[in-house]
Amino acid sequence: MIWTLEVTREPRTDGTVVLTAVVPADRADAVALAIEEVAGRNYAPEEVFPGSTPGSRLRGARGLKGMTQAALAAAVGIRASHVSDMEHGRRPIGKALAKKLGEALGFPYRVFL
Repeated sequence: MIWTLEVTREPRTDGTVVLTAVVPADRADAVALAIEEVAGRNYAPEEVFPGSTPGSRLRGARGLKGMTQAALAAAVGIRASHVSDMEHGRRPIGKALAKKLGEALGFPYRVFL
């Protein structure tokens, strides 16, 4: 029985690594289940919070961290009014800003997209 595990060599920008495992066909389901149990299932924000918006998730994340709009704005280099506008859906959150927000709040940036 040959087992190999290989980590991709291409760097990813989202902080993850892609693993490729070659296992015997009759053990594939068991290996997949073991990986899922260890890593946990990934849920899209919409699955966990149906009807949520990027702005409501931003407001919730900021609240969990105990940050004011002004403090978050200072941490990411924007005006506090922009944070308010994003939270109320009046201003879109682009990918670059989502990454800064994710870093400042300790959340995956995709939560804010």
